[in-house]
Amino acid sequence: MSVELKAGSLSDFFSSAKETAKEIDEKRKVTRKNIIWVDPVDLMSILKPERTKLVQYLRKKRRVVFSELMSDMNRTPVSLNNDLKILSKYQLVNIFKEANPGHGVQKVIEPTFGSEKIEFKAEI
Repeated sequence: MSVELKAGSLSDFFSSAKETAKEIDEKRKVTRKNIIWVDPVDLMSILKPERTKLVQYLRKKRRVVFSELMSDMNRTPVSLNNDLKILSKYQLVNIFKEANPGHGVQKVIEPTFGSEKIEFKAEI
């Protein structure tokens, strides 16, 4: 199983949903799809080298604390937050805060794709 990112518009998403609805109406077995529709501009943004390295790093982790990620990736907080924001927008990572005993709170990042392959598809 893989996560598929497709560049497309809202109408592309609804076309895909109609296909699934037809399967349901015809009482056919519904094919599971792990498709995330992405704005074409964002798709190109996700493919930037630093974000690709970040996805590869996260593939090896189940969860990582922001400060550790920042150190391991040798990134600034601003640039890392920008990258995580776009990955979070398309549900490739979950970001949350948790208590850090004696030190306040810490930001935790968990990839949603695990070790699954991520396929990027663009139709022009």
